[in-house]
Amino acid sequence: MSVAAIILAAGASSRMGQPKQLMELDGETLVHRTARIALQAGCDPTIVVLGCQAEAVGAALSGLPCTRIINGGWTEGLASSIRTGLGAVPQNAVAVLLLACDQPAVDAVFLRLLIKDHRLEPERIAAAAYAGAVGIPALFPRRCFEALTKLTGDRGARTLLEEADVLSLPLLGGEMDIDTILDYETMRLRMEHS
Repeated sequence: MSVAAIILAAGASSRMGQPKQLMELDGETLVHRTARIALQAGCDPTIVVLGCQAEAVGAALSGLPCTRIINGGWTEGLASSIRTGLGAVPQNAVAVLLLACDQPAVDAVFLRLLIKDHRLEPERIAAAAYAGAVGIPALFPRRCFEALTKLTGDRGARTLLEEADVLSLPLLGGEMDIDTILDYETMRLRMEHS
């Protein structure tokens, strides 16, 4: 009985002006880093949903044993990538962990805490809390899969997270998504000086 990971890496990063999945911190692309920590946390399989610049983003995953899937409808938003990823989740997966590439403060230790939280109470949703909100990374038990496949637009799974038991993200900078060049430079400087 495994926990699958779905990494949402299909977007165009329009606010960034370039694919943030391919931006590097400590010599590693954000998409490679996210897949690596999901694998280190024990997620099986680790599914990366590609869309915009799929070839380049897929190539950045070189050397990692993850499943690459292309979302032809990626312009619809996050929900289409969640649906596409769920299509590749095997029957033996008891839960799915949703991840984004733009949260470099998230690490394998935190993902293992979410998985441990799920194992203690297998029917509940476990999610990260930061900046006064609940969001991804978030772990959804199989009972939520049907609801996840019915999501639409670019809001992702926020409506389902309203019922989540929250596991706080205990990391400096855990509240920071990389959405702009300033965010990226701030995070890069933090990592250089940590």
